Formats: sequence, C-alpha cells, structure tokens
Amino acid sequence: MPSPYVRRRQLAAEIRKLRETHGLTADQLGQLVFHSRTKITRLENAQVRPDLAEIMNMLDILEITGSRYDRLLQLAREAAQKGWWDRYGMSMGPRQKLYADLEYSAKTVREYNQTAMPAVLQAPEFITALVALDRCQGRLDYEPERMAEARMQRQQELLRPEGPSYEAIVDEYVIHRLDVPTEAMATQLRHMVNVVSGYDRVNVRVLTHDTRVPGGFLPKSSFYLYTFPQRGDSPLAVLDTVTTDLVLTQRTEVSRYSKMYDRLRKAALSGKDSITFLERVADQLTDRRGS
Repeated sequence: MPSPYVRRRQLAAEIRKLRETHGLTADQLGQLVFHSRTKITRLENAQVRPDLAEIMNMLDILEITGSRYDRLLQLAREAAQKGWWDRYGMSMGPRQKLYADLEYSAKTVREYNQTAMPAVLQAPEFITALVALDRCQGRLDYEPERMAEARMQRQQELLRPEGPSYEAIVDEYVIHRLDVPTEAMATQLRHMVNVVSGYDRVNVRVLTHDTRVPGGFLPKSSFYLYTFPQRGDSPLAVLDTVTTDLVLTQRTEVSRYSKMYDRLRKAALSGKDSITFLERVADQLTDRRGS
C-alpha cells in the first residue's frame, strides 16, 4: 500500500496547482465548492484526509476531465486510505502516527538518533520508563497504554516479512544521559541486540562519544530518511524537534541529510562492533545495579 501521507502531500500539491492555474484564491475556491477557506488550506497543506466525493465535486467544478481526472481521483483514493495506525485514533499521538505511516510503506528507513532510542526497537519496560519521564514535563497528549501498544505494533510491522530495510545510528550519549532506571536501560540494550541479531535487514550502529565526524558540521537534531518502492515516490526526510516534525521533500534538502547520514555511518562502529558494545554496556549497567 502506498503511504497515505505521501499521497496526501502529492494531492495537496496538485490541488494548489489547480487553484493557481485557475487564478483562484483559497477563499474563492472554497466558495465554488462550498467549503471554508480553512478547509481548502488544510487540504493544500496535507493536514486532512480527503473526502472522495468532495474531490470529485471539485474536479467537476474546475472542469478537469480525461486522464488527468482519473489520475487525480486515484491519488485521492490512495490518500484517503487508512492504515493499522488509524485504529488508535489520537491515543498514540500524531507524531507516532506519521512515523508508522511512513515505515509501513517504505522500502528503506534510516535514522540518526541523538536524544532517544529508536522507537521501533524499544522494549516494553523501556517504554514504561519513557512515559514516566514524559510525565515530568507536563500533561500527556496520548494514552500511555495505547501508545505503548501502538509502538510495539510498529515493531511487529517493521519486522514483518515484507517490511523495510532498517538501520539506526544511535549516539552513545543517549545511553548515559537519558534518566531512566539502570535496569530499564540494560533491558533496552539487550532487546536491541536480540532484534538485530535475528533479522539481517535490521541494523544498529553506535556513534561513540569520543568519535570525530569528519567532512562537515554535526547534525543539529535527530532525523529520519525514507525511500519508497512505488515509482514516482521521491525520498523524504523528517527532522525531529521538541514540538513538531519537519518533513522535507525537496531533493537538495533530502540529499543534504542523506550525505550527513553517510558521514555519521562512516564514523560509527560497524554493526558487529556495535552489538559487542551494546552487550558490554548492558552487562556493566547490570553489574553497577547489583553493586
């Protein structure tokens, strides 16, 4: 299934192009199709799932016919598709829904994480510890139990036979600076080792704290890179910030982050050495707790 989110962005661009070609403002187009300007704007920003009947009405009013009509209607159908993540509504949070959508339809997923453990490789005990940390920052905007259930579902979907190739670069600082119980961190490290050891297409690399990254500046945030199997679906990057996720689709911007990822990957430990490192640190954490 093509990514509904990717299709919504493509449909949004097409609607904006149609409106501008007809010399209409968002308010004028809204009046023609009996929608508010706000709804047109949200459609053009890929913020809402399209209604097929409304899209058909819009195409009819704008006198779009033939192959272009068929193409746009197919785009709208795919943009309106629901995935397993929609069963959770907003209980899993909008950011996790975005990642679940992209992961499910991706061919490859690569991520650099400087502030957290990869969400799709988290152990249940570690997720519980993260929720406790999140409570310290204020009111939660998700249901913890449903969020945890959805995160484990993401892991199952990633590991399904037709799932994407996945690699994560984890900054060593996360292990030492994230204020979770020692036992939870040790469990998390062993969980990642077990998953990576069982799936050839899943890999984790550790960027140690004393490693220099040559070739340019350091990344200013965690980021994710996606490619898709469907023809015409361009790669995209997602930047993780404190309050929101920034989705980049311009080739030059995505290429810049892809090159940055390659620099980080070259500086990080190999997959085999990373496993050895994670096992050693997990043992050290367990021994420290015991003493």
